[in-house]
Amino acid sequence: MATIPVSDQDFQANVLNSSKPVIVDFWAEWCGPCKMIGPSLEELSEELSEQVTIVKLNIDDHPDTPSKYGVRGIPTMILFKDGQIVDTKVGAAPKSELKRWIEEAL
Repeated sequence: MATIPVSDQDFQANVLNSSKPVIVDFWAEWCGPCKMIGPSLEELSEELSEQVTIVKLNIDDHPDTPSKYGVRGIPTMILFKDGQIVDTKVGAAPKSELKRWIEEAL
């Protein structure tokens, strides 16, 4: 399962009300590091699909949610579990480091 785009409008339904943990990748089209980690997140979305859902939120198209959660720099990834923030990772990282962060946070 590939990463799923979410919006301000469906954030509640797809992230906060999800029955399994969700990682939100806050990104933008103009962000080089965001594009750099995109393929790694796609692969991790496949590899870890049993444990976690990975979604992407474009901060330019949907500015309300990032400001609500205090996202100041991108890429920022926030792990939500049962509607609550469990952990946050800011900045690009190699796939192995992203995977370790996800597995430790779960």
